[in-house]
Amino acid sequence: MNVFGEDLLHLVTRAIEWCGILVIVLGIVLATWRYVQRSRSGKAEDHSLRHYRADVGRGILLGLEFLVAADIIATVAIEPTLESLAVLAGIIVIRTFLSLSLEVEITGRWPWKQDPEEVEDRREAR
Repeated sequence: MNVFGEDLLHLVTRAIEWCGILVIVLGIVLATWRYVQRSRSGKAEDHSLRHYRADVGRGILLGLEFLVAADIIATVAIEPTLESLAVLAGIIVIRTFLSLSLEVEITGRWPWKQDPEEVEDRREAR
C-alpha cells in the first residue's frame, strides 16, 4: 500500500475512534440531561436511576461499536500481522463481554432471550 493510502486509513481509523468517543460522551450527557429533566418535572420515580443507567449503557454500547469498527479497520487494512490480529481478537473478546454485560444490565435479560411483549406483537402481526 502506498504512503498516501496508509495515511488515509490512519486518518479514517482515528476519525471513527473519535466518533465512538463522542457517542459515549454524548450518551452520558444526554442521559444526565434526561435524568435531571425527570427530576425537575417531578416525574422522578423509583425507576429513574435505572432509566439513567440504561440510557448511559446504550450510549456506551453504541460507542463501543464504533471503537470495534476502528480496531478492525486498523488491524485488517493497516497492519495485518498475526500479533495485531491477536491483539484485535483480545479487544473484541473484552468489548463483546462488556456489550453483553451492558445489554443484560439495560434489559434485564440475555440478548438472545426475547421480550414477552415482542413475541406477542409478532403473533398479532401475523
